[in-house]
Amino acid sequence: MEPRTSVVLPVYNGGQFLTEAIESVLSQTDADFELVIVDDGSTDESPDIISRYARADRRIRPIRQSHAGVARAANRAIDEARGAYIARMDADDLARPERIAKQAGYLDEHPEIGLVASRVEYLGDRERNRGLAAFVEWNNSILTPAELSLHRFVESPVVQPSVMFRSELPSLFGPYRDGPFPEDYELWLRWLEHGVSMAKLPQTLLKWRETPGRLTRTDERYSVDAFYRTKAPYLFRWLATHNPHHPNVIIWGAGRTSRERQRMLTKLGIRVQAYVDIDPDKIGYRIGGAEVIWPQDLPSPSDCFVLGWVGSRGAREDIESRLQARGFRPGQNYLSCA
Repeated sequence: MEPRTSVVLPVYNGGQFLTEAIESVLSQTDADFELVIVDDGSTDESPDIISRYARADRRIRPIRQSHAGVARAANRAIDEARGAYIARMDADDLARPERIAKQAGYLDEHPEIGLVASRVEYLGDRERNRGLAAFVEWNNSILTPAELSLHRFVESPVVQPSVMFRSELPSLFGPYRDGPFPEDYELWLRWLEHGVSMAKLPQTLLKWRETPGRLTRTDERYSVDAFYRTKAPYLFRWLATHNPHHPNVIIWGAGRTSRERQRMLTKLGIRVQAYVDIDPDKIGYRIGGAEVIWPQDLPSPSDCFVLGWVGSRGAREDIESRLQARGFRPGQNYLSCA
């Protein structure tokens, strides 16, 4: 009999925390699962740890391959999985005992949802890594399918090792892609573009560990600019469908960083009608022919579409508050993208 859930865990030199990760999966209250571990050519003690656990528990299916990277290792695990649901897991994270039961139960009860994530607990130094801690706080605040869909262009709307999805999705809409971009964020954008509904449980079902060697800290594929390059074509296509004034937009944010990143959109064909800023030194200045204006000089919601393009802490919330006070509605007259 096939298991209901396949937990897929790619590993590369993850021996430091691998034992804890495996133990957290084996401690699940729902025992109807298999754990597919792909060792991606590790040179540390990871292979020995995997072998030891596989000998002791038949639910563990070890696979070893030459080093090919996290995207290919994850895809290999997914290809080998036999469950109706796929739960992602990383070698340095911890699943709470009820994780599989809660997420599989949700997918059982909500056939319209293709992927369900959960809130996560941040296991890291909040003082040294305030940006990542703030990301976790923000990510934990968006739960519903509508919220995840609307916030997809701000940042990754789900934390990768917290997700469980239906096993047919990679066959229908493609698996992880390997390239100079964050493979998880690209996957979520692609699936959302294809109409996959995503939700997030309010329970905290994963402890997400931050370590100095984690790829998100060391690999250029996970840099801020890589995220913007990844989102640009998906955002352009979203605007073509949802912006009644396409390809015209107003950009909120006239700073140098905002301008540099929105150029990725103008190269695709987006036309900036104006910039909005609250810095009096910028008002009246023209950028590529578009004037910088005060927020109060924005046209009415029916006459424009605004992209919030300021990523500094607190700025997005301030911009959204100002726009909503003017009658702008997210997804209809404006969208936050930073």
